[in-house]
This record gives sequence, C-alpha cells and structure tokens, in this order.
Amino acid sequence: MNWQFLDTLLTRLRPRREALALLLDVVAVAVAWQATYLFRLGFERWFSARPDYDGWVLLGLLAIYAAVLCLLRVPKGMWRFSGFGEVQRLALACALAGLIGAAAVLMAHLHAVPRAVLALHPLFTLMLLAMMRMGYRMLYEHMRSRISGSAQEQRRALVMGAGDAGRLLVAGIQHSQGWIVVGFLDDDPAKLGGRVAGLAVLGDLSQARRFAGVHGVTHLIVAMPAASVTQRRRALDLAGATGLPVLTVPSSTELMAGRRVNEVRDIEPEDLLGRPPVQLDEAGISECINSRVVMVTGAGGSIGSELCRQIARYGPRAIVLYELSEYALYAIEQAMAEAFPHLPLVRVIGDVKDLDHLRGCFARHRPHLVFHAAAFKHVPLMEEAGNSAACIRNNTLGTYNAALAAAEIGVERFVLISTDKAVNPTNVMGATKRAAEMALAALAKRHPATRFMAVRFGNVLGSSGSVIPKFKEQIARGGPLTVTHPDIIRYFMTIPEAARLVIQAAAIGESGQVLVLDMGEPVRIADLARQMIRMSGHSTDDVRIEFTGLRPGEKLFEELLADQETSLPTTCAGVRVARLVDDGAGERVLHDLAGLDTSEPRALLGAWLGPEFHASLSESR
Repeated sequence: MNWQFLDTLLTRLRPRREALALLLDVVAVAVAWQATYLFRLGFERWFSARPDYDGWVLLGLLAIYAAVLCLLRVPKGMWRFSGFGEVQRLALACALAGLIGAAAVLMAHLHAVPRAVLALHPLFTLMLLAMMRMGYRMLYEHMRSRISGSAQEQRRALVMGAGDAGRLLVAGIQHSQGWIVVGFLDDDPAKLGGRVAGLAVLGDLSQARRFAGVHGVTHLIVAMPAASVTQRRRALDLAGATGLPVLTVPSSTELMAGRRVNEVRDIEPEDLLGRPPVQLDEAGISECINSRVVMVTGAGGSIGSELCRQIARYGPRAIVLYELSEYALYAIEQAMAEAFPHLPLVRVIGDVKDLDHLRGCFARHRPHLVFHAAAFKHVPLMEEAGNSAACIRNNTLGTYNAALAAAEIGVERFVLISTDKAVNPTNVMGATKRAAEMALAALAKRHPATRFMAVRFGNVLGSSGSVIPKFKEQIARGGPLTVTHPDIIRYFMTIPEAARLVIQAAAIGESGQVLVLDMGEPVRIADLARQMIRMSGHSTDDVRIEFTGLRPGEKLFEELLADQETSLPTTCAGVRVARLVDDGAGERVLHDLAGLDTSEPRALLGAWLGPEFHASLSESR
C-alpha cells in the first residue's frame, strides 16, 4: 500500500475534517438504525414489518443526532487522538439523542415503531461511532510507523528553497528528529515540478500559504543561506503570512563558523533586519592585531565578549580580559579557551574607576591595542537618583583612567566603544559617553604617541538588556509585548557586525577621531514586535502589543549617525568619521576629572556639554 499517498490524501481532507466527520457520523446513525431492525426482526421481517412512515422517522432521528453531536462539539474531535474521553462524549451524545428521539416518536403516537428498536438504537450507534474512531486511530498510527518508523505524531515541514542547503537539510532531518518534510518551494522555474532529495518542488515561494494548508504543514523552514538579504526577507515575509511557526537553517556566516545546515533554529531579528555584509580590510586588521597583545575592558559584556572572539581570529599574541564581574570573566574565559585553545588569555578582575590598579595592569602586560568596552549603558536606570553620579564615575572617569594608563606606557591604539546616544544627548548615559569622547580628544593632543579614537554605533541585537531578549521572553509568556511608543524608531546591528566594524575602525582610525558605524535604515520598534510575533506562529490577536509611554531620558527618534552633512567617508564603506567642533571643552572635562565632584551630576554634565546636553524629554521629541 502507498502509505505516503494515503498520508497526503488524509492531509488534504483535513481542512474539511469537521464536515466530513459529521457526515460519517450521520451515516453511522442510519446504518445503526438498519442494524437494530435486523437484530430485532430478523432477515424475514427486516423490511416487511416496518411501518410506511419509517423513512420519515429515520430522517427525524438523523436531524436530532446531528444537532446533538454539533451541540456537544463531537465533530471537532480529532479521530487520531481518540481515547476513553472521546468515547464518554459519544456515549453522552447517543444517550441524549436517543432519549429525545424516543420521546418524539412516543409523543407522536407512532406505535408501529418497535420499542426495542428505539431502546437499542443508541447503543448500536455508540458502538459504530466508537469503532470508526478507534479504527481510524489504528490506521493512522500504522501509517505513521510505516512512513517514519514511529507511531508518534510528527512535525510536518515545507522547505522554502530547493538548493543545496535544502537538499542537505532534508537528508539530515527527514523521518528523523521528529520531522517529515512534505516538499519544497522555489522561485527557480527550472526546478518547478522536479524532485530534490526524492521530494517534489511543489511551487514557488508565493504559494506557501496554499501548500501549507493542503499538506497539513506545521512549520515552514527557510533554507536559503546564500540568498541575498532582499530574497531572504521576501521568503520570511511569505512564510510569516501563513500564520505558522517559521524556522531557518544557519546563515552563511554561521555555516562558516562550523554549524551544520540541518541545525534548524528559530528566526532571529538579525534574519529580519540583516544587511549585505560589509567588506572588511582583512589585511589591514591583521597587520594591526597579529602578534600583538590586545586588552579588552568589559571583556565579559555583550560587545566585549564578541570583540574577544573576533580579535582571536587575527592571531594576537595574547588577549588581556579585564572585567569587574567574576562570573562574566569566568564565562568569557571558558568560551575563549574552548574556541581558541592555543591562544594565551590573561584574566584580570578589575575596576576601571581604580586608576592605580589599571596602571599596574598596563605596566605588567604591556598591551599594544586597547578596546575600552566597560560601561554602564541602560538609559532609564542611569536616570534614577544616585545612579547618575555612578554613571559619570564609570563611563567618563573610567574612560579617562583607562586612556591615561594606556598613554603612560605607550599603547599604540586606544579605542573607546561609544554610542549613538552621545549625539545631542538627552539622558545621563549618553551625556557621560559624550563627555568621555571629549576627554579622549583632549588626551590625544597631550599624548601624541598613542592613537585615541572613539567608535559610535546604535542598538545591538541581542545584547544584555536590549529589546530583543525582552520581546522573546514576553512572547514565550503569551504577551503582551511592551513598546514605549508606536512611532519610536532605532538603528540596529548584530553583535558580530558591530564587533567587526569596531576592529576595522581601530585599524583605519586616526588619533582624536570619532568614527561612526553605518547602521543602515532605522527600524520601527512596533513593526519589529509584530514581525517577531508573526514568526513565532502567533498573531497580534493572540499576543498583543501594549504601549507604555517613553521612559525617562528616552528619545523618540535617535540622531542619524552617518549622513553626508555630519560625517566624512573612510576607506571602509561601513565606517565614517564624524565632523566635530573642537571648542576646548575636552580640556575642561580633563580638569574636572582630576578632582571629580559628582554631588550634582546633571549640573556637571551640563557644564561640560553646554547646549549639546538636552536634559529633558520634550527637547528630544
């Protein structure tokens, strides 16, 4: 028997399951009526002893049974899961319909209908209805075991992309790992109607909704790692429109990093927001890092840890991991030791606010290149009373301490990881980062032997405290997703992309420069929330979005980081140099940092930044 054909046939009937189940149940009621007469009267009198109006009685009973079955939602039951609970429901339906039918016949004085038939018919009907369901379940489980080797219900996938990745995916998961792949979709006309890995290419990508319904698909898998960003986005949009959970194979970058094509994963925001990869000057970066000692402060953070991984690819002599959190330092050290077992790592627990400790660390390990990623970055948290002063000490004084210690031993390059929130800052976090940039520019003049530079970029997908992990948790809980404002927009890039561009900026930047990373097009946060809900197989009716209002210090629109009026191009397409006016403010910052008084943090930031610091939400909208 062709079990695959039977599976396809049953799947195609599934959208009409309730109507078909009701029809079969009504037929069973009619068959049971005939069987009851046969049991009661025998073959000789099966038809001859019936009254002339027996046909009308049967029609009435069919109507009663159909109404009761619908009332008790019996047709909605899934036969392949039938068990004792379903039999109980059927018994209740048959008893109720039998009582109503018998009462109606007796009240109508239809005495020619045998009383035994009226009494036994509900029992015969129950037996037939239960036997149909048990028989179907046995057939279905046998079919499943013949197809996949297991009687358990499988996840049914439709693969979008019939290329090499799709073929390898099917070879890895078909009839294993709980998957059954029903076919492919592909836009290549030459592949339509053909077969890949023994499965048909059913149609093009735009037919995802149709074939998902026809084949009872439970998941869509996008297997197009080599496609352009535009093509992948279109495929994801079409898959999301089906209302089913959407998965994807690892991207080309992930495959190069060692992941296998059959390791399907959930859709990540970088899949939705990705841009064409920036071409880096690998030779220039390698020359800057190879055989050098590199130090990363805040090495256990989201950006710091990725910087360590990216730096390791270019063969440094050693990496000094400088981190305040014991656990974060342990975690990054373990991850680096596993990924790069032959790379020497220096683990240092230290606080950038402690200048003496920094000086000792720099003198001991003599780094050539420093990436300063240690910072407080959560905007609303830094707005609270008491935290503003701590933010100045960590972000601004900490940067000054690390840069000064680096200059004193002759570090070649010092790179500050800054933020787009330093552009016309409206919050304490952004203002402290802008003040750190100003201090760095002043130090560059005092210590020309060291190249000091700052790199600005926007929100990083998946970093600690960012909106993406929060949205994932909220979707897992069933919502709501909290968005501060319907029109709020942000610039996004992935953690690896940000780290690579920071390293590129370090290789090409000159002392005193503030380099800005091209963040692409801004993203409306509410739209991102809707996309994440849809890709998880839900709708905004299931998981709603709740607008909570802008938080203290939060902008509605972030400033553009790299446009033609405020920045200059560099040799790398993804990095530009910000045009900054040197008015001597950096020297004022250095003067105040020498005897820092943070008793009035906002007043201090206002004195440093002047009109550039807009410490009110109204000015940021």
